[in-house]
Amino acid sequence: MKKSLHRREVVNHLLDDRGELLVVAGLGAPAWDITAAGDHPLSFPLWGAMGGAGMIGLGLAMAQPQRNVLVITGDGEMLMGLGSLAVIAAHKPPNLFIVVLDNEHYGETGMQKTVTALGVDLAGMAKSAGFTQSLLVKSKAEVGSLKDEIHKKGRARTGPLFAQIKVDSEKLPIVLPPREGAYLKNRFRIALLGHAIALA
Repeated sequence: MKKSLHRREVVNHLLDDRGELLVVAGLGAPAWDITAAGDHPLSFPLWGAMGGAGMIGLGLAMAQPQRNVLVITGDGEMLMGLGSLAVIAAHKPPNLFIVVLDNEHYGETGMQKTVTALGVDLAGMAKSAGFTQSLLVKSKAEVGSLKDEIHKKGRARTGPLFAQIKVDSEKLPIVLPPREGAYLKNRFRIALLGHAIALA
């Protein structure tokens, strides 16, 4: 099925003028997508822990309630961590936004189809879990509205928000983030907390 959105364009738009937005990316293509948009110390790309991006985002959102947290992941990774939707919805962090780039394939293991290609509705699952905002995004205009929601601050924030964005299944150049986990963790902590606290 031909879709209208390109994943890198979507990610570039969501991260444009990102300010102090905290970003967690699921392993594989989402990590490459955020790096292609510009490597940033407040980005935490996963090199493993498939299925864990949402829960890492939840921990950050609860620990840093004044900061907006965006999780960008893929349909395969989200399918592996469906239980996180219930936990996130139960805690209701208003500053957490989960974006699933749904190309209906497992990009890391040979482009086998995921069950979203067979009609599984991730946005519907998130809504059933208790997300008050759960969107199926298929147009550039909807991506623009989603960006506006993600960048709201203070009382205007209305998370947790879940968005399943249908994107083309396309082979793109790999843009690797730094590979060393300890370096990524320390870089993120320093950018978030400052040297004195992060290295204490």
